[in-house]
Amino acid sequence: MADDLGDKTEPPTPRRRAEARERGQVAKSQELSAAALLFGGLVALLLVGPSLWRGLMQATEMSLGAQGLTREGDLAGLAGNVARSAFKDVALVMGILMFVALLVLYAQVGLMFTLKPIAPKLEKLNPIAGIKRLFSARKIVELVMNVAKLVLVCGVAYITVSGVADRVLFAATLGFPAMYPLAWDLVFKLAIRLAAVLLILSLIDYAYQRYRHTKDLKMTKQEVKEELKSMEGDPVLKRRRREVQMQLAMQRIRKDVPQADVVVTNPTHYAVALKYAPESMAAPKVVAKGADFLAMRIREVAAAAGVPMVERPELARMLYAEVEVGREVPGKFFEAIAEILAYVYELTGRNMRPQPVPVG
Repeated sequence: MADDLGDKTEPPTPRRRAEARERGQVAKSQELSAAALLFGGLVALLLVGPSLWRGLMQATEMSLGAQGLTREGDLAGLAGNVARSAFKDVALVMGILMFVALLVLYAQVGLMFTLKPIAPKLEKLNPIAGIKRLFSARKIVELVMNVAKLVLVCGVAYITVSGVADRVLFAATLGFPAMYPLAWDLVFKLAIRLAAVLLILSLIDYAYQRYRHTKDLKMTKQEVKEELKSMEGDPVLKRRRREVQMQLAMQRIRKDVPQADVVVTNPTHYAVALKYAPESMAAPKVVAKGADFLAMRIREVAAAAGVPMVERPELARMLYAEVEVGREVPGKFFEAIAEILAYVYELTGRNMRPQPVPVG
């Protein structure tokens, strides 16, 4: 019934996946990228945060200290120093975030560049299709994920803040130097826990996106057949070509094997028919060869025509693999074939003796 209804029950073929990739249709999770960027930002703050804070504190102390700024040039110099220091730290942070973003994107989709996803499509302006997408199963799953994310984030934030609530309440009684470590500890602890929760949720989302991507690319049995036809040709035509090739091979065997001087056999898997006419050939020539079924037909035709058959398994295999029909045998086979021809001529009592086969 699935076939009659055209249900998509077959996994996507490599060609189907490649075509989807060309269209920019790949499995990726925006949530995973966001969680990774959050982690990257926290790592960057650990690296450059203290340096950036010290620079700002020094600038503040110099501008508001007892000596203050007495000349206009002092303010410009201080501003330049602060800007240069801050630029280095901010550039490092941005570099880390860019590296993390590219790394996560590469891990999800690999190297890919296409403009097709941003190309304008008229079907996107269809309000009915938009409403259908709004209430689709995918949107429902996304809604569930977003609600779960909100609940978990709020829960983690509540647990983290409630654990240090007493310290926060008395923070107003502390001086600024003592308040800073407390604020840093609370903010960083909250951020790292939220990042961990978001990372777990993003991994679940990525697994779902891969599942959904594979499901979207599934094919019907008919689509698989059509793809195989387009890649390999129509099976009916291929079968017909093989039949024609077999018929031509059989015609050559029936025509050429009776003219051969000897058939070298494996004895069952290979058969090679050889002919040698000293007056017109520089070396023996392969007039027919075959394996399995064709080898059997060559032996049958040779037996019916009275062509001698000699069992030389290794020689038959090598001739079949290395010499095409209609070609003269290479020099390395001369000695072995000369012995076989001499034996055949002696066996059949033919008056014509083969001339010495040239060597080299």
